[in-house]
Amino acid sequence: MAQPADERVYSVTEARGRFSELIAAAEAGVTVVITRDGEPVVDMSMHCKPRRRIDVDWLRRQTAKIPYSSVDSGDLVRQMRDDDRY
Repeated sequence: MAQPADERVYSVTEARGRFSELIAAAEAGVTVVITRDGEPVVDMSMHCKPRRRIDVDWLRRQTAKIPYSSVDSGDLVRQMRDDDRY
């Protein structure tokens, strides 16, 4: 079975000697698979930061500062396209 282009496979012995390089590869988005006796035992990949919760009150305060426009958004986009066309 062929491995994906964004995946690299190393034995435990190889990984031990190249650990810093493998971490850099994982940070770059490459999945690093470490094998023991030819069997995969570890997958290393980039760790995603947990998403922050949205402060709804802060968001409401920010959007309340935006001035109201009486122009329909479709008309506004159409006008911007027409103005930039020629």
